[in-house]
Amino acid sequence: MKKAELVEAIAEKTGLTKADATRALEATFEVITKALKKGEKVPVAGFGTFNVSKRKAREGRNPQTGETVKIPARKAVSFKAGTALKEAVN
Repeated sequence: MKKAELVEAIAEKTGLTKADATRALEATFEVITKALKKGEKVPVAGFGTFNVSKRKAREGRNPQTGETVKIPARKAVSFKAGTALKEAVN
């Protein structure tokens, strides 16, 4: 499902205009992004939890040359689906 399709589905389900649904979706993404930047967890009851984890610096290999490459430490975003979402999918 593309973003435009998601906006259309939200508009139909809620009775909002597509413009309002777009603003609501963008605001939701913005709030989640800001919380993750602060290192906070974002639990959404019945859906799942967005989380930031820290990855350590490590060494990797260039698959073409076999040369050792340093991979810097970084933060990664993860999502763990909630029980209700898992049950709905299965």
